[in-house]
Amino acid sequence: MLANPCRYNVVRTRAGALLSLGLLCVSTSIGAAPPARKFDPAAFFAGRTVGDARLKVMMSRAKAIHVDSTGRVEADGALAVSQVVAEEGKPVKNRSWRIRMVAPGRYEGTLSDASGPVKGVMTDNVLNLRFAMKGGLQAEQKLTLRPDGLSVHNAMTIRKFGMTVATLEETIRKLD
Repeated sequence: MLANPCRYNVVRTRAGALLSLGLLCVSTSIGAAPPARKFDPAAFFAGRTVGDARLKVMMSRAKAIHVDSTGRVEADGALAVSQVVAEEGKPVKNRSWRIRMVAPGRYEGTLSDASGPVKGVMTDNVLNLRFAMKGGLQAEQKLTLRPDGLSVHNAMTIRKFGMTVATLEETIRKLD
C-alpha cells in the first residue's frame, strides 16, 4: 500500500490526462487533411491542361468530351486560353477564353462560346463563372481546385427559362 494514496491518485490522473492529450494530438495529426491549396486560376491554367467530361443534354444520352488547352498569362495579367474541343459525334472545334481579376475575388472576361461577358467570383477554392450563350441559354460553371493541386473539377449547368437543360461534369488535369 502507498504511504499517501491521495498523492498517487493525483499522479495517476495527471499521467492519464497527459497520455490522453498525447494520443489526441497524434490521432489528429495522422488523420488531418493536408493544408488547403490556394486556387489561382492563372497559375493553374497557364501551360497545358486536359479535360475529360460527360455532357448530358436533356432528353439525350450523355456524350464524352475531351478538351486540350494551352494557356498563357498576358502582359496585363489576363489569362488567355486556347482550346481544342472534341465532342463525341461532332466535328472538333476551337474555343478561346480570356479572363482577368478585376478586384480581389472578382473576375471578368470573354469566351468565344458566350454571347456576352463572363463574370466570375472566387469563394475559397471555387471559381464560379456565369455567362449567357446563344439561344437564350444561361451557363454557370463551378471550377473547384482539388486537394492535390493538380486537378480541377468543373461542374457546369446550362439553363433556359430557369430550367436546367444540360449539365457537364469534367476533370481538368494540369500537364505542365
